[in-house]
Amino acid sequence: MKRSFILLVAMVVTGGNILFAQNVEQGRKFFYYERWKSAQEQFEKVLAANPNNIDAVYWLGQTLLEQKDSIGAKNLYEKALQQNGNAPLLLAGIGQIELMQGKPNDARQRFETAISLTKGKDIEALNAVGRANVEARTGDANYAIEKLNLATQVKNFKDPETYLLMGDAYRKLIDGGNAVQSYNKAFGLDAKLAAAKYKTGKVYLTQGNKEVFLPNFEEAVAIDPAYTPAYYELFYYWYFRDVNKASPYLDKYIANADQGPEMEYLKTDFLYASGKTAEARTKAESLIAQYSDKVSPRMYRLIAFAADTLGDAPAAKKAMETFFTKANDETPVLGTDYEELAKINSKIPGQEAEVFANLEKAVALDTVVENKIKFINKAAALAKAKGDRAQEANWLGRAYALDPNPSQTDLYNYAMANYQAKLYPKADSLFCGVYQTKYPDQIYGYLWCAKTKQAMDDSTNSQGLAVDAYKLLRDKATQLDSVKFKSQIVNADIWLAIWYHDVKKEKQTALDYVNHVLSIDPANASALQMKPIMEKSLKQGSAPAQPATKPKPGGNAAGSGGGNKASGK
Repeated sequence: MKRSFILLVAMVVTGGNILFAQNVEQGRKFFYYERWKSAQEQFEKVLAANPNNIDAVYWLGQTLLEQKDSIGAKNLYEKALQQNGNAPLLLAGIGQIELMQGKPNDARQRFETAISLTKGKDIEALNAVGRANVEARTGDANYAIEKLNLATQVKNFKDPETYLLMGDAYRKLIDGGNAVQSYNKAFGLDAKLAAAKYKTGKVYLTQGNKEVFLPNFEEAVAIDPAYTPAYYELFYYWYFRDVNKASPYLDKYIANADQGPEMEYLKTDFLYASGKTAEARTKAESLIAQYSDKVSPRMYRLIAFAADTLGDAPAAKKAMETFFTKANDETPVLGTDYEELAKINSKIPGQEAEVFANLEKAVALDTVVENKIKFINKAAALAKAKGDRAQEANWLGRAYALDPNPSQTDLYNYAMANYQAKLYPKADSLFCGVYQTKYPDQIYGYLWCAKTKQAMDDSTNSQGLAVDAYKLLRDKATQLDSVKFKSQIVNADIWLAIWYHDVKKEKQTALDYVNHVLSIDPANASALQMKPIMEKSLKQGSAPAQPATKPKPGGNAAGSGGGNKASGK
């Protein structure tokens, strides 16, 4: 009877260990699917029954880290180490925390101890060391690869997770080729490992190669219809391109993911993206009422965008300002949020100053140069619409200075804004200096250089500031294309004829310019009117009683002479 009792106890203990192992594996399965809530609950159940289950402690810590709870993970590992100071997984876990705390030497000592205790033969411990160095921002990816390769040398090795982690380490090193090779090795060990295809897709996603990453994501969910990370990537890709294609992926993602507030937020976001603006606003307002202070701040942001779209600017402004007070690390304020508030301000009378102030904040906050330039150009456009060309010129100057590859049109608009703001010295430096230097085969630098110098002179052009510029303009126009730029040649000749006749008093030179105009444009009205006056003046040897033609300040005597934009349109 005693023997029977011992056998029964042995069976219960053995069964219990198997049960605990199964429970841990179930938790790891949730972890694999990135179902953090379910994983946490599963590991906590195991630990409630057996607080010394090292595997459950380690994976619970990893789950907490995935949920940004590094303090909880640290406390968990430190408490467990007090009872199990030589547990390799716990040493690797606390080493990961130390990496996150900026203590690489302490972390390395933990890793080496964990490996030494298992004589380099424990694949789980080696994987944990590799994982720690992959996941921690300051982790050493090369060290991770070294230890993961050591795991592959263990007798009877067949763990695909080792190769998944190795691929992640190579990705951290921006070595896509070796990353893909590692993921392929993982898939070779387990043909149902959706993560291998998903992670391969992520490599090509960073390269923008949709011909490769989309099929890999699709293959991942075909292999394992419950693999949520791939569903999310497919949803996110189509979210910005085709909401009809995005919709089924969202449905499958939600069906396979942990339910909770995040799913409700995602549904609300998608309502807005699908053009169901009023429904999205109502849903967001209901979630705020339901979750109160625990609601994600992004619901206030969504209300702001929705209210703006629906034409309710005051409500939009209130919601965005509330969002700013509630934003956090998970939902930070972005430059585009200040851009949106500026847009809202522009719809409320008397808030023009706030528009520019918020665009300024957007520029200061965003770290992407392209975004900064976008915000600046919006401010410039607004200044132009208000007729404030000086402010427009200032904004465009900032955009031009920021842009590593500004276009010809960017330079033209910047210089023209200064010209129209009567900031002639700056316009002069841009048109006569930068533009002519960067684009010597384009007419616009020569044309507007001449006009700018003319505008800088007095009403009678007595200083002759534009003379050389107009001579250069006619020479360049002739050189580049005398037919296409005929009007520029004619206008330069007319201006020079007037200046030589009225200011310089060189009658023959003036007449020569007029004759040149008539040689290429015999019907030119201004030249036909000026020719007899100048011939008479030359014959009499004295200046006429009145000037040949009074030049217009800031323009050519015979018209603008082609004020085309730099685009040539």
